[in-house]
Amino acid sequence: MSARTRSLTHAHPTEVSLQDALDAVGDPVRRAILRELAGTPDWTRACGTFDLPVTKATRSHHFAVLRAAGLVEQRDEGPRRLNRLRRPEFDRRFPGLLDLILAEPATDRRSSA
Repeated sequence: MSARTRSLTHAHPTEVSLQDALDAVGDPVRRAILRELAGTPDWTRACGTFDLPVTKATRSHHFAVLRAAGLVEQRDEGPRRLNRLRRPEFDRRFPGLLDLILAEPATDRRSSA
């Protein structure tokens, strides 16, 4: 495990309040990240591969919010930071919430950023 990975803070969904979970999924960019992760196998998407209408620093902030809400787990492999949607764990804590988010039609994120 790299020093960079050790610096990541991951909340487990059981430690997250409903309000924190709702705050995390309230942003359209974060919902887009979740939808993209839901459609790919675990640990196959690096942060830089998401087509997001935000700067690199803002992208990092969005991933930090998702980690703090127990929605995403990240690990470093070489220079890439890979992601996993923590769907099983999150679904046990907040049944149905991710289903609602993932069923939402994708919109033009550029108009909401």
